[in-house]
Amino acid sequence: MRNFIFVSPHFPVNYRNFCIQLHANGVNVLGIGDTPYDSLDYTLQGALTEYYRVNSMENYDEMYRAVAFFCFKYGKIDGLESNNEYWLEQDARLREDFNIPGMRPKELSVIKRKSGMKNFYAQAQVPCARFHLVTDLAESLAFIQKVGYPVIVKPDNGVGAVDTFKVSNEEELKRFHETAHRHVQYIMEEFIPGDIYSYDAIIDSKGQPLLETGNHTMESIMDTVNTLGSSVFYIEKQIKDDLREAGRKCVAAFGVKSRFIHFEFFRLTQDHDYLGKKGSVVALEVNLRPSGGFTPDMINFANSTDVYKDWADMVAFDNIRSREGAVKYYCVSVGLRDSRSYVHTPEEIHREYANRIVLEQRLPDVLAIAMGDTLYLGKFAEKEEMDGFIRFLTQEK
Repeated sequence: MRNFIFVSPHFPVNYRNFCIQLHANGVNVLGIGDTPYDSLDYTLQGALTEYYRVNSMENYDEMYRAVAFFCFKYGKIDGLESNNEYWLEQDARLREDFNIPGMRPKELSVIKRKSGMKNFYAQAQVPCARFHLVTDLAESLAFIQKVGYPVIVKPDNGVGAVDTFKVSNEEELKRFHETAHRHVQYIMEEFIPGDIYSYDAIIDSKGQPLLETGNHTMESIMDTVNTLGSSVFYIEKQIKDDLREAGRKCVAAFGVKSRFIHFEFFRLTQDHDYLGKKGSVVALEVNLRPSGGFTPDMINFANSTDVYKDWADMVAFDNIRSREGAVKYYCVSVGLRDSRSYVHTPEEIHREYANRIVLEQRLPDVLAIAMGDTLYLGKFAEKEEMDGFIRFLTQEK
């Protein structure tokens, strides 16, 4: 690995660490972004062999010229990545246009569509919700007659939980059809009674996991976004065996190689006639990038590792350092809303949990909608202590 282009190395802010660790591995890290070089963090500046500023990363012609410049100056480009959901399709197009190794648009187009994921889940023999690609009211009613209310409706090719709805009756269904954006293809899925868990992993060039962990979401992102409630999720101290097995099966079915991934699953909270018994693992969604926000840092705290280095080691050496004997923890993210009235003040939170809080951060609007305005990360050896932390922070007046 000699030359690697990292797209948007400055945002999110923690992604500079991917570049820093690649540089530490002796790789020429070539950055493309829309922020002036002088405004980049000095540690990021030190990690970049060169930085090409574009006026807009949305402008493919500008991005194309940036990559062409790097190819002309540095020769063969060995990799290109953003690790960012928003840029995945553009990343794939640039790889194809410049013959850079990695996922291409044809592969990605199937995987990025939620409906396209279904066939891969079938290959993996991991159950998933029945679905219907929304056309008109009559066909939606016919689908609901088969699976029952409620149903979940969301863009077939969408990011996060934006524009996602829970439809509980015919009146709400009619309202959705009257107001839905006609230029967006929606997918309708049966509602799954379950808690959300993830399989997060760094996968090598042979499709084998080099690191495996997972998180548990206390409330779905859809509900958090729609109700603007407190956002809570945590990294498990130990990933469950059945979740690991489901994750590995999906990695094989989707043909994932040389990537940091975030796969989402349900664990059924009650028996389901079609999906299985209570406690069964059911597929939800595949994301071919790290979990968003500060989750990579949470994985670090929970697993006594550095996933930025682990990813950079995978890219440069197709392997990562050994973590045998690493101490495991729970790491929880609690996002509080400015619009909510909480019992305990920031001063009281610090007084009670100063030695457990590993990060406190005000979030930009683009992240706050899903994660809250003020983020607290806490690290705990025992789940009971973590649960007390969650209750203390989120208790409302």
